[in-house]
Amino acid sequence: MRYKTVSLTLAFILAASSLAIAADPFEAAPAPEAPDTFSWSGFYVGVNAGYGFGGDGDISSEGQLGPDIANIATGARPGSVDLDRNGILGGGQIGYNWQAGSFVYGLEADISFTDLDDDRNIVTPQINTGLAQGNVFRSELDYLGTVRGRLGYALDRTLFYGTAGLAYGRSTMSVDMFAPNGVRQFTGEKTETNVGYAVGAGVEYAVTSKISLKSEYLYYDLGEEELNVQAIPGTGVAGGYDSKFNNDGHLFRVGLNYKF
Repeated sequence: MRYKTVSLTLAFILAASSLAIAADPFEAAPAPEAPDTFSWSGFYVGVNAGYGFGGDGDISSEGQLGPDIANIATGARPGSVDLDRNGILGGGQIGYNWQAGSFVYGLEADISFTDLDDDRNIVTPQINTGLAQGNVFRSELDYLGTVRGRLGYALDRTLFYGTAGLAYGRSTMSVDMFAPNGVRQFTGEKTETNVGYAVGAGVEYAVTSKISLKSEYLYYDLGEEELNVQAIPGTGVAGGYDSKFNNDGHLFRVGLNYKF
C-alpha cells in the first residue's frame, strides 16, 4: 500500500508540473527580434549634377603707362567689370564614412565638368572724340574638383552635415579692347589651374541600405588671377592693362551614392 501511495503522489506532482509549464505565458511567448539599425559607415561612390553661379565676379583693371592710366581714370576704358559665371555642372564623387553613435565623419573627393561662363561687352567713350569703343571681358570655368572632410549628425537614415576642404579648377579668362573703327588694340588670354578652398553643407537620405540621395550647397574660392592685356603692334597704341579676375562662386547640386 505504501508503494502504491508513493507512486500516485509522484504521478500527481509530474502532472501538476506539466500543466503549470503549459499554462505559463512567459515561457511560451517567442523572444522579440532585434530592430534593424542602419549604419552610414562604409565606402561609397556616386554621381552628381547641379547649377553654379558667380560670387564676387568683379574684374578690376589698371593701366600700365600714362595714357592707359588716363583712360581708366576718365572712363575711356572700364576700371571695373562685373561678370557672373553661371551654368550647369555634372560629375562624380567617391568617399568613406565612419559612424560613432549619431555622429558621422568622413572624407569625400569629387570632380565636376562645368559650363560656367560669362562675357560682357562694355562700350566706353574715347578720350577727345567721345566715339564709342568696345571692351570685351570673358571668364570660364572648365572643371572643378574638391577634396573635403565631412562632419554630420544622423537621425537614423537622414544625415545632416557640414563640409570643408581643398578646391581646384581650370579657368580661362580673356580681354579684348577695340578702337572706335572696330580694330582690336589690346588683347590678353590665359588658362590656369588654380587651387583654393570650398565650404558648404548638405543633407543625405538613405533610401535603402545601399542607395542614398543628397542635396548640397558649396561655396568655392580659387583665388585671384591677373591677366596682362597687351597692346597689339601696329595699331598705334602702346603699353597695356593689368586685369584681375576673381575665381569664386556658388554651387547647388543633387547626387546619388551607392554604399558598399
